[in-house]
Amino acid sequence: MFQDDIFYKGGDHAVLLLPGLSSTPLEMRPVAKALHRDGYTVWVPHIEGYGLGAPCADWHAWVAAAREKYRELWATHETVSLCGLCIGATLCLAVAQEEPDVMALSLLSVTLVYDGWTIPWYYPLIDLAFHTPLRRYYRYHEKAPFGLKNEVLRARVAKSMSLHDASEIGAASLPLAHLYHARRLAAHVRARLDRVTADCLVIHAVDDDTSSPHNARIVYDGVSSKVKQKCLLGESYHILTMDNERETVADETRRFFRDAIARRTGAATSETRIISKALLRAKRRHAAA
Repeated sequence: MFQDDIFYKGGDHAVLLLPGLSSTPLEMRPVAKALHRDGYTVWVPHIEGYGLGAPCADWHAWVAAAREKYRELWATHETVSLCGLCIGATLCLAVAQEEPDVMALSLLSVTLVYDGWTIPWYYPLIDLAFHTPLRRYYRYHEKAPFGLKNEVLRARVAKSMSLHDASEIGAASLPLAHLYHARRLAAHVRARLDRVTADCLVIHAVDDDTSSPHNARIVYDGVSSKVKQKCLLGESYHILTMDNERETVADETRRFFRDAIARRTGAATSETRIISKALLRAKRRHAAA
């Protein structure tokens, strides 16, 4: 019910969007619609063995499948940019490390380290547990707030997970294999961040419950992109594409991709800019006081 690809035919510039681990294309639909309104061809694929509803493939297969989707778009479009959420953002980085023609990246809640405030203390033992009989039995059960600060959306997701064992943001629980291969992918990507040269936008919530803003700093400091921007949000948790600031996320992504295309055609200059909406709000409150 949640697994169908989203594909919107547009113009000569395309965007491949990758949802989070064991999640669904619906998770990326708000950003996909905004990009399509700007004229992009947009594809949010279901990747077998990565997305919801299939036994876990290893992380090498995830990267190979994502690169195949990228190349399909590259063969028929002038430029292709990538946008991903959580491990989907990490997967975008893995593709960009191998595909130097990637136009631009929008990395939402990028996750190289699961260090948010809802992550259990034993999470670092995942690698050890994977090599024991626990790999056949253990599942990590999603729980409130489900990556959502918006209470109405959170209640809707909780109801769907109780009725269907899944929702548009993914499975109600994750097998150990998914967590293990996500960690292996993150380690692979982190060791090769300097291979990323595409224009890079990193958007992260200050109060991300799954991966702290430390992840955004790692990526921002590690990539070799000449143009890179960081945007910190203060009214959302992990699922930025659906939470309170989803319109801001879509708008910042649209703007960044538009400017990247303009820079390639010589219509704009390359300039590093760090955006922090949470910081701006804090400064305004301080000034008012």
